[in-house]
Formats: sequence, C-alpha cells, structure tokens
Amino acid sequence: MPVVVVANPKGGVGKSTMATNIAGYFASLGHAVMLGDADRQQSSRLWLGLRPPAARPISGWDASDSRLAKPPKGTTHVVLDTPAGLHGKMFKEALQLADKVVVPLQPSIFDIYATRAFLDELAEHRKAGKMQVGIVGMRVDPRTIAADHLKEFVEGLGLPVLGYVRHTQNYIHLAARGLTLFDVAPGRVERDLEQWQGICRWLDK
Repeated sequence: MPVVVVANPKGGVGKSTMATNIAGYFASLGHAVMLGDADRQQSSRLWLGLRPPAARPISGWDASDSRLAKPPKGTTHVVLDTPAGLHGKMFKEALQLADKVVVPLQPSIFDIYATRAFLDELAEHRKAGKMQVGIVGMRVDPRTIAADHLKEFVEGLGLPVLGYVRHTQNYIHLAARGLTLFDVAPGRVERDLEQWQGICRWLDK
C-alpha cells in the first residue's frame, strides 16, 4: 500500500492542493484511496465534504491526532496532507509511514531557504533508502529565471524536481466543488494535465 506524504514546514505553499489532486489521480485509476489530513485547518477534510457523490470515491482518514495511526484495511493508496511547522514526533511518524514524500515549493528565495533544513533532512532519509522524495514547483512558470534557481537549488541537494504547477484559477474553482483535475473532461484542463505528467509518472513508480 503506497503512502504519499505531502509536506513542507512553510504554510501557504499549496500542500492541500497537491494532496487532493494526488488523491484524485489515484482515484481516477480505480484505486481505493484514503486522504488523511493532519493539519489543524483540516482543508483536505473540508474538501472531502464538498466532493459530489458522483465523483470517484475518496475516503477520509482522521490523522489530526498527535499520533498517526495505520490506515484501515481495504485501502490501496494513502495520501497524507501535513501541517505547516511539521516537526518532532509527527514528522518522524509521517516519515516512517511514507513511501514517497512530495514537497510543494514556491520559487521565491524566502520559501527556498525557509525549507532548507527540512529538505536536508529529507535528502538524508532518501540517501538511506527509506523513501523517495520529489519536489514540485508551485505557482511557477518553468520558463522563468525563478524556476531555474529552484531547480538548481533542489538538484544541489540530490532531489528531483517532478514538475511545475502554474498559478491558475482551475485549482481554486475545482477545489470549491470537491473536485480535481482528474475529475473533469481533460480538454477543460489540458495545460494543467500536461504539467502533471512527470508527477504522475513518479507516483506510479
């Protein structure tokens, strides 16, 4: 059962957007998906409450307690949305559960250096062979100098950039209806699905 943890100790970087769309991707493949929300704001849990009955099912998992429990039987794929300031016991437990860690990261110098120690620690876990780690550039145009700086910084840590997610209202409008890019006609979100190709390939490894 693959467990994908979406984490970044900095707030406002798009963790819930990433977590819900990863869950939506797995659900679109017919998997039994559980979306856990360890964030006090419970954004992912709120999103699940908005999800229409006709959409592919995604189960909720109350992961807001100080101790993370194992997902219930019958689940084939787990996505865990984590809080800003993730550290200490919950951080260690999340890493123990994780097969893959996705780090949404904006390309500003402030965001990059606010997460430096966190990324260093993840890189060490990756070197130890305990899990896979991938970075996703959030709200960024891959053709910009900022994107180049982000890629240079992350590759210096030995971590891959899985892709870049542009700043678009599509995510906002879909989230308001409990939906993801993978729940609507591909022609409506074609450009965004193209940006997810590298992320999806990595998730499927």
